[in-house]
Amino acid sequence: MIRLNNKEAKKIELPANYEELKKSANRTSNWRERLDAIEELGQFKNKQVIDVLTHIMNNDAVYKIQEAAYRKLKAFGEDVQLPSRKKGELIKGLRKILLRIKKSLPEDHTFNEFEEKLKKMRMDIYDTYEGEKGADFDNWLENTWTALSKK
Repeated sequence: MIRLNNKEAKKIELPANYEELKKSANRTSNWRERLDAIEELGQFKNKQVIDVLTHIMNNDAVYKIQEAAYRKLKAFGEDVQLPSRKKGELIKGLRKILLRIKKSLPEDHTFNEFEEKLKKMRMDIYDTYEGEKGADFDNWLENTWTALSKK
């Protein structure tokens, strides 16, 4: 593996679609798009790319996105530490937001209607938890929906 110092890293060209990739890497409503952008950005060792990946590694709500950015930075030879997995709510006030969505639906609504309204109103929440929970997401969301009181 070839290691470059910061001066050398600045000289490597950015991908032609760098601005698009940067936007995709920060798009909170699509964790798959962020993952793809990280993979593509990870092919270009450049100071700007390293800065974007470092920001994502430290701030993304989906842990697998943080891990992907971490792996790319390590491959570049950067001295980084993988952040610990967040405990509790990934998005502040989640229960309150979900309860508001549930209350906005008719009393006899179905889980599917709740799920669709959540996608429409708060795709960022839907996407973050889908990315974080993986295969358990549907069960988690349905259990959460069931547990919300309609007071």
